[in-house]
Amino acid sequence: MTKIRTRYAPSPTGKMHVGNLRSALYEFLIAKHEGGDFMLRIEDTDQERFVEGATEIIYRTLEKTGLVHDEGPDKDGGYGPYVQSERMKTGIYMKYAKELIDKGEAYYCFCDKERLATLKTEIVEGKEITVYDKHCLSLSKEEIEANLAAGKPFVIRQNNPTEGTTTFHDELYGDITVENSELDDMILIKSDGYPTYNFANVVDDHTMNITHVVRGNEYLSSSPKYVRLYEAFGWQVPVYVHLPLITDENHKKLSKRSGHSSFEDLLEQGFVTEAIVNYIALLGWSPEDNREIFSLQELIEKFDYHRISKSPAVFDIVKLRWMNGEYLKAMDFDAFYEMAEPYLKAALTRDLDLKKIAAMVKTRIEVFPDIADQVDFFEKLPEYDTAMYTHKKMKTTAVSSLEVLTEILPVLEAQEDYSNDALYQTLLTYVEQKGCKNGYVMWPIRTALSGKQMTPAGATEIMEVLGKEESLKRIRKGIELLSAAL
Repeated sequence: MTKIRTRYAPSPTGKMHVGNLRSALYEFLIAKHEGGDFMLRIEDTDQERFVEGATEIIYRTLEKTGLVHDEGPDKDGGYGPYVQSERMKTGIYMKYAKELIDKGEAYYCFCDKERLATLKTEIVEGKEITVYDKHCLSLSKEEIEANLAAGKPFVIRQNNPTEGTTTFHDELYGDITVENSELDDMILIKSDGYPTYNFANVVDDHTMNITHVVRGNEYLSSSPKYVRLYEAFGWQVPVYVHLPLITDENHKKLSKRSGHSSFEDLLEQGFVTEAIVNYIALLGWSPEDNREIFSLQELIEKFDYHRISKSPAVFDIVKLRWMNGEYLKAMDFDAFYEMAEPYLKAALTRDLDLKKIAAMVKTRIEVFPDIADQVDFFEKLPEYDTAMYTHKKMKTTAVSSLEVLTEILPVLEAQEDYSNDALYQTLLTYVEQKGCKNGYVMWPIRTALSGKQMTPAGATEIMEVLGKEESLKRIRKGIELLSAAL
């Protein structure tokens, strides 16, 4: 069997879109599942879309996500150069384009903009495209040579047949047949001498021994032209895997406006890399047992590309938040604290034990920015409604809460040890003396300390962090508010 070789071939045009990262992940998993090679190739021939610094983003993202490439611009495996602009300098694309011309599978086109503007157009997948009429295919050898000698601008076009059909196979969609009359003579070499994306792709994939081509299903309509190029050269067609579209919750194509369309967006929003990779793996693929949490190594072991769905995958930010929360719960505390500390420091300016607070929120947040809402009461007691003291399950009322706070205040004033354990034992003694349930006492104290219905910790843990002075100050405030309300 031929060793599987896949490639991730991004264009350096900005942030890495979720769809691009999924392509890279699936290409990596397909190769590694079979013990194959995963290659990085930079496709930078579209100079108009090139963004400074985008190549660094590609490297940084692959490194962070653990998608280690076996070959690339920084790891020569004998198939370089791995950057298309550098490959172009070798003359490889023009060489193969001229080979097609010699075979009658391509031809020089000298049509200017004015003539092209007169050609008919068609709407293909919502885009208006010009259908070339093969005008320059009929030029004699002498006319072509004269035009070239005169320096007349030209492009090189693929010579597709106008009759019959072309069939290609996709691993997910099966055999797809198209009428050749629908195949336009696409440009292979542009007037600036650069290859088009489609042509460079075919030449590079073949010369780099790529066995599996994985890409979005928006390229399905271009595949017959790719296949005709392979056949024109007499090359073996690679295995095609066209991935389903990724949509937002409204079933629209995931766009930059969604706010979470790129890997960088998600990191900035407080998601951890491992959760992002895990979630993106499930955007179109599912294991046999419907399991959801996977490490990258487990994905390598389980990934079977035949289980990729043809249906669009919905990017559900709520589901990703849940998954991220599961990763945070399982994370080593020191690693968690290192990531949480900047968020804690942004939310809290008082001198507090941030590590204790981090331990409180670790299992209660889904993304790091959630920290601010969880801990803001430590910074300052918010204004709150005394109706919060009434809790049906705890059997507390405003009257009973005032009684508890009034009785417990002198006890806490006399308390010297403000550690959680000591405070809890003190309150437990009071509960036993009063002959009530724990919540009857803990609820009003926690409410007075936090001014919130939901907190990341119980009353004694909060007091330990706040310290004696601040805890007593807040309990007195609670007594004052309840007294005024009754």
